[in-house]
Amino acid sequence: MNSPKGRFPVWLKRRLGSGETFVHTQKTLDKLGLETICTNANCPNRGDCWSRGTATVLILGNLCTRNCRFCSVGHGKPLPPDPTEPQRVADLAQEMNLRYLVITSVDRDDLPDGGAEHFRQVVLTCRNRIPQIELELLVPDFRDCQDRAIEILSDARPFVFGHNVETAPQLYSKARPGGDYQRSLALLKKAKDRWPQTQTKSALMLGLGETEDQIRQVLQDLRSVGCDRIAIGQYLKPDKNCLDVEEFITPEKFDQWADQARRFGFTWVMASPFTRSSYRAEEKTL
Repeated sequence: MNSPKGRFPVWLKRRLGSGETFVHTQKTLDKLGLETICTNANCPNRGDCWSRGTATVLILGNLCTRNCRFCSVGHGKPLPPDPTEPQRVADLAQEMNLRYLVITSVDRDDLPDGGAEHFRQVVLTCRNRIPQIELELLVPDFRDCQDRAIEILSDARPFVFGHNVETAPQLYSKARPGGDYQRSLALLKKAKDRWPQTQTKSALMLGLGETEDQIRQVLQDLRSVGCDRIAIGQYLKPDKNCLDVEEFITPEKFDQWADQARRFGFTWVMASPFTRSSYRAEEKTL
């Protein structure tokens, strides 16, 4: 076990972003008034991704109706969906010449459809502007409206449909009190049943106190609902109000988890300390 006390281990050192592409990405996002999960969640990959000209767009505002203890995104009462946002996301994709875009959102339990119609409008607007673009959605669990949300999204079927289970169910009361593990699995299954040819994806954070047996079970559960892709990364405390790190997982252990995930049948696997659900999502085979 690697103690989280004291300095970060050497494998968790990462440079801040810089360079022409990084600055262009930042200026374009600012100009268009778009939020990203990169900034709102204090993602350690922002420098890397923005320097490569990619970013994960956060739609439906930057206030979440839940308050998960692993996440630094603000929570409270969000504003109604902004009808100009789909066009601004399409402007971003066009201006940055994107061929792959990950779109995510806060939880919007205040909306009858959980925000599904807004996701749909963003997808259709981007496709209308750039027909060849591939879109990966990273959606909330659509509490109490999963069937309705899947129906709404049907004519905007994405290239990848993602929803993160985040951690083992034994840790939900501590890390994700507003979530429900079985509900998350149910959403992934409904998406796969409705769109068999669409890749489904989920992600796990390690280092919150989970056991190896618990993680193996999560991987098996995800495969049992047809989940095709898995991202496994190190939990890092994004701000002082979030949960502490219980353990730093070594790069060698992440390699072992990647091998195990492939043996379980995942067709796209990324596992490393800096892996996040949307990190290098555009890479086709891993």
